Amino acid sequence: MTRLSVLVSGLEAELRRLGYKDSTLVWYQGCWRRMQRHFDARGVEEFSLDAAMAWVDDACGFFAKEQAGTLKQTDVYLFRVAQMLQDYAVHGAVLRRYSRSVSKLDAAGTATIALFRAHLRSTGRSVSTVRTYGTLAAEFLAFTDTRAGLGCCDAAVIGAFVATLTGYQVKTVEQKLCAVRSFLRFADAAGLVDGACLDAVPAARSTRGARIPSVWDPGEVARIVAAIDRDNPCGKRDYAIILLITRLGLRGIDVKRLEFADFDWPGNRLLVTQAKTGHEVRLPLLKDVGWAVIDYLRHGRPDCDCPQVFVRHTAPIGAFSDQDHLHQILVKHARAAHVPVSEKRRHGMHSLRHTLATRLMENGTPVEQIADILGHQSAESAGVYLKSSLSLLAQCALDPDAPADGASR
Repeated sequence: MTRLSVLVSGLEAELRRLGYKDSTLVWYQGCWRRMQRHFDARGVEEFSLDAAMAWVDDACGFFAKEQAGTLKQTDVYLFRVAQMLQDYAVHGAVLRRYSRSVSKLDAAGTATIALFRAHLRSTGRSVSTVRTYGTLAAEFLAFTDTRAGLGCCDAAVIGAFVATLTGYQVKTVEQKLCAVRSFLRFADAAGLVDGACLDAVPAARSTRGARIPSVWDPGEVARIVAAIDRDNPCGKRDYAIILLITRLGLRGIDVKRLEFADFDWPGNRLLVTQAKTGHEVRLPLLKDVGWAVIDYLRHGRPDCDCPQVFVRHTAPIGAFSDQDHLHQILVKHARAAHVPVSEKRRHGMHSLRHTLATRLMENGTPVEQIADILGHQSAESAGVYLKSSLSLLAQCALDPDAPADGASR
């Protein structure tokens, strides 16, 4: 165990090394001082996550708010202060989830990642794979910088990095490990690492075949949409966003990146270049969707020079970043509609896209057409939605008493 003051000293030095702004550090320092006073008042000398969370709960009533679903962003920030200290105590590093906007790589590291991305493109990887693997490889490379650099990467460093993935969903861990393995193969071929470290990267069992898409009941979706308060700017924005996903099947990232130029108003069409595939899809701009967007632009959108249609409504006003998760919008309105949000199923915006695909399949829409609507690269990708429909699965079930073709009883 480590004294809080010692842990804070090391963490502050690491945050400075990572380039955190002075204003951000002043805020962290204030939180650390308040936590230290909390520890001192209770005679606690050594840091533990339980003791830190007791401070968080004392400061904002965290646990009661979490139970009631009324946590504010400021409450979550205090939780992150405690969790960051815990992660630094365990791993000796600041994990990526706390510093998405902070550049961790020096010029040499940035050049290495650029070469890795170029390598992925030369091997025919998709646009989304190049982007995602490049980002995850940068996370790993930044982590090795806290362990004497990439050249000293060995089984111990790999094991320490894998330990930082504790708590992530299985699919996320799978994706991160695949990216690390791909990067290490590249680095081995370039003579940047000892190829033996590849053997230390554990295999993550793929869950793609067994994964069942999370879908909502049509009645639940209708209640969520009806519960959105469209008399305020945020409600107008949220209503338009949710309609774009539930009615047109857009991915959340594509909604965040939508620009004014993507709307062909005279032709009643929406032209979207998908972030995942890089392909352009053309979708009909349905009347209810179009009017929802128009209502937001006329009466809800804050003054902002950015070309994106949808923006944040809290300072700094601007476009959503790729790391901004829209699932909080859906959860907020689901709770307002008294629609249960269970931890046993995914409830992000992507679940609305799954719901649309499942309903289209149930209504007899050809798989090829569903793939075109959703922007899948192959019709096979849309077949996964068969798993989420009990009625379709029932149609596929075999009658054990029915005779086979050509057979007699």
